[in-house]
Amino acid sequence: MNSNSEIKSLLQKFVLNQCTPKEIDEVVAYYKKNKLTDDFPSVEEVQNLLYEIPKMNQETADSIFANILASAKEENKTVIQLHPKKSNFKKYISIAASILVLVSVGLAYKQGVFNKTVKEVSFDFKSSDIVLQLEDGNVQIISEHNSSQVKDKKGNIIGNQNGDKLVYEMESDPEKLVYNTIKIPYGKKFQLQLSDGTLVHLNSGTTLKYPVKFIAGENRQVFLNGEAFFDVAKDKKHPFVVNADELNVRVLGTHFNVSNYPEDDLTDVVLVEGSVGMYPANEEFDAAKNTILKPGYKGSFNKANESIFTKAVITDIYTSWINGGLTFRNMTFKNIITKLERRYNVTIVNKNEKLAAEKFNASFNEESIEKVMSYFNDIHGINYTIKNNQILIK
Repeated sequence: MNSNSEIKSLLQKFVLNQCTPKEIDEVVAYYKKNKLTDDFPSVEEVQNLLYEIPKMNQETADSIFANILASAKEENKTVIQLHPKKSNFKKYISIAASILVLVSVGLAYKQGVFNKTVKEVSFDFKSSDIVLQLEDGNVQIISEHNSSQVKDKKGNIIGNQNGDKLVYEMESDPEKLVYNTIKIPYGKKFQLQLSDGTLVHLNSGTTLKYPVKFIAGENRQVFLNGEAFFDVAKDKKHPFVVNADELNVRVLGTHFNVSNYPEDDLTDVVLVEGSVGMYPANEEFDAAKNTILKPGYKGSFNKANESIFTKAVITDIYTSWINGGLTFRNMTFKNIITKLERRYNVTIVNKNEKLAAEKFNASFNEESIEKVMSYFNDIHGINYTIKNNQILIK
């Protein structure tokens, strides 16, 4: 972090609980190293950022900040004695408050300290419910067989759900970003139309955090864990950015797939149409040095060393899941098990340890779990039994 703009940008991500673990360490290290500089935000700036944290209401934010500020004043008694000028008092209070906000608020959110105050959802992906978490932490259960309305905390209708699709309204003009989070359980898929008209197909076992309404002058950014196919509405003035942990994917308007499941060593981006930029989440986009994908190519981000490599692919293989397809390419059986559990909402116990590290290629089209397991048995000699929703591999 070399510039004030970089510091403020990363600080905002930190307070909003959007930093990667690496970015969290970077922010805390910076603030410890540069104790008395003008780079620190004021008390008011930090307080405003605190109010922006999704799922935190203003009363909670005020209470937390009051405690931080009170602690900051106590911490600064010795500082004031060393620097008795009255004009510096607010500056030192700002610094101490900023540090305490960073350490106590940011890390507390990372560790889930505020779960008792804010209604945080403990989501079981093996449940049968699609869960929508609203701005205030409350949840709404979505049934793909029914219709419902999504309302903000003031009671205004911001979205309408009909069957397996939720569409957000485009009319509202908010002053600040307000986030909803949708969580898709194992065995299900769902469609989400954002306020800008972007259509998102969400695969099973996926979580997407997104603004209820995008703000003019700022990037259209969403946060993905899992897999989704994006049909992004074109807007040259407002790039669309998908954050997949330590990777950002930036487009202006195009069709592409992002797969970012926790068991995978790679985050894969497959471009069907248009142009996509891939770059580390802790950096600014730079078309001259970042990886730019062309249609028909897959970009893979190595989570271990943060490198990116590309290759030409048949895109239909990687997007077939939208229409019920299932494809494995050079994948370990251990990872295949995880993906089968996610797809079919079953539990698979593998007692064949030698099998776990073997790699396979396979493609299926809307087959049942019984047919998938039969294929592995016929082709690869895998012995198994199925009872209810449990599969035992011997």
